[in-house]
Amino acid sequence: MRHLFIINPAAGRPESTARLETLLSRLSFPHEVAYTREAGDAQRLAATAARTGGPVRIYACGGDGTLNEVVNGAAGFDNAAVTCVPKGTGNDFLKLFGPRFRELFYDLEALAAGPQRAFDLMDCNGKLGLDVVCAGVDARIAAGVHRYKDLRFVSGIGAYLLSLAEQVIFRGLCRPLTIRADGLDWQERQTAILCICNGRHYGGGFMPVPDAMPDDGVLDVLAVGEISRLTFFRLVGKYAQGLYRQYPQLITDWHGQSLSFSSPREITVVVDGEVMRGTRFTVRLSPLKINFFFPAGADYSPEF
Repeated sequence: MRHLFIINPAAGRPESTARLETLLSRLSFPHEVAYTREAGDAQRLAATAARTGGPVRIYACGGDGTLNEVVNGAAGFDNAAVTCVPKGTGNDFLKLFGPRFRELFYDLEALAAGPQRAFDLMDCNGKLGLDVVCAGVDARIAAGVHRYKDLRFVSGIGAYLLSLAEQVIFRGLCRPLTIRADGLDWQERQTAILCICNGRHYGGGFMPVPDAMPDDGVLDVLAVGEISRLTFFRLVGKYAQGLYRQYPQLITDWHGQSLSFSSPREITVVVDGEVMRGTRFTVRLSPLKINFFFPAGADYSPEF
């Protein structure tokens, strides 16, 4: 078995790369290390490793963006399996495995020997996603964080709050959106949130569908129509906790395999942290799957 660690030096705190290199120097099994230098490198490296045809385990060492690139490179290759070493600041997808996910996935010996499962993938206009696709004010907030996080004296949460204030207070919550899917009639309605889940977590602390599963062949979708700013701030905490069933008059839920959405205005869409823009999108379950491996004993079943 080949083991390839793809390290994104830009992910997480500066000292995180040195910490990971120390752990790698102590591993008991042969392994290779490659570093990314720019966007797209992780996808290219993963695709090259998967195409060799031999069994390979690929470790995305970074955040959700690094994992997304590796997934897009290795998807559909039965000989390849991927995982994530949580070097990033968020690592939302790994929160499936509970609050101890960092400790679990930094045990590299246990991770290397762990089981794997075939996980579903979402196809959003050709971009594959493993976790969450969002296309409302939540997507615009996430996209805006990148503009603020590099400012001096601005922390990660500070960048999020600045982006939230910009989008909710100054740019407005809602955009006109038409959503088309079997059993869902949403015709050019003012829309605050559209969230499509294969995983459970996004945005650093949101778990909108707590029983979403990455291997059940179903997309779990939540849509919030036109609401006031006051209602938004009253609702957002409940939405983040996955209590959407308590608010059927405000939150529409739909579960299926494919939906399309469009708008006369440009839509910002975020796929596992990666930003896309356009006026028409289709999100469907991909025929491709990704083998995902994790430490023995780690569990991604919902907690109730």
